[in-house]
Amino acid sequence: MLRAGPKSVFTLIIIITICTCIDPYNPNLSGYGPLLVVDGLITDENASYTVRLSHTLQDQNGVLSMVSGATVYINDDAGNISHLKSSGDGIYKTDSTEFRGAVGRQYVLHIETVDGRKYESNNCLLSDVPDIDSIYFEKDEEIVNNGTETDEGIMIYLDSKGGDINKYYRWEFIETWKFKVPTPAKSTYIDEKTIIMNHDIKDYCWKVRKSNEILIHSVQSGGSGSIKKIPVFFIASDKSDRLRLEYSILVKQYSVSKSEFDFWDNLSKINDKSGDIFEYQPYPVSSNIHNINNPEERILGYFQVSAVKEKRMFLSFSDIVKLNLPYYMYKCERIEASPKDPPWNKFIPPLTFDEIYNMFVTSGYNFIEPKYFDGTMLLDELVFAKPECSNCELSGTSIKPDYWKDLK
Repeated sequence: MLRAGPKSVFTLIIIITICTCIDPYNPNLSGYGPLLVVDGLITDENASYTVRLSHTLQDQNGVLSMVSGATVYINDDAGNISHLKSSGDGIYKTDSTEFRGAVGRQYVLHIETVDGRKYESNNCLLSDVPDIDSIYFEKDEEIVNNGTETDEGIMIYLDSKGGDINKYYRWEFIETWKFKVPTPAKSTYIDEKTIIMNHDIKDYCWKVRKSNEILIHSVQSGGSGSIKKIPVFFIASDKSDRLRLEYSILVKQYSVSKSEFDFWDNLSKINDKSGDIFEYQPYPVSSNIHNINNPEERILGYFQVSAVKEKRMFLSFSDIVKLNLPYYMYKCERIEASPKDPPWNKFIPPLTFDEIYNMFVTSGYNFIEPKYFDGTMLLDELVFAKPECSNCELSGTSIKPDYWKDLK
């Protein structure tokens, strides 16, 4: 789905409203009204489908203005109508118990805003899509920083079975990975005489990330229709904790029309970070949605309709070790403090354990655990670390996903 973000949408407005030039040009956008942005997708999945409505802003550093209070519904060529309910923040959802896309049906999206503007999409055929044959990975490299550096890692690929009439494809993916913080908080400090061991240590968690990359492919006329070794995503093994323990990727495959393929193709060129907005000839990024009473109004986004097939792959840290790849190192400092440490000022008496604890906690550190003199229960040091290094729930969830399987 379209996830261009405020800056990408701002760039899109510039592309639409300016003409080709050679000299640097700063377009004057004063008086240019906000544009409706529609982000919607329905499939044949048994799920609640979402349509997201927003307005662009002239300020590229601003956030999108969400469209509330609209009437949104979908009808098909069999006369069925499904009304979407607002869940706030410009999000409108179908009822999964009442509506599900069906292969071979045509669908039209209807929108009426609170100011009386009426929009509708073209008739969109929900086409079938072949199965994903396999997802796999290979050792690879990626050139970064304008060709001055090289990252080592893996490239994830997919192969797909051929369809009878399918010529255009789009993919999106969801990553999930298990990770462990290096210095989990093992104890709770009450005072120097009362330190309680934690039973629920927040050390292992899972992170989930949905892709915002535009992944599309067209099958040449006369070809076999099968898809081989499509690059999905590159992971630099030492740039994140994705590959430190276990990693999984779920890839979804859609069959798209020629017009939708062109939409994503043009949008990908505009969002190409390697150039600027003048690298390509300006062109409109056509939407399949229009204002019923004002066909000249420009709409951003696309109403997407397709069947979907998906496949998941798991890999473990041992798979990465076999490839002799560098691995990610957490940048975490473990601080051990004690009253016997030299004072900053020789005229100040040594700090107590309570004072040490309060000093580090108020400075943004978490208490990790106590250290005792060998063979005794006499307190020797207190250990501290930054919260992001001691509580995995700050960047993930400790709830194991239903689909997760632990690899040996």
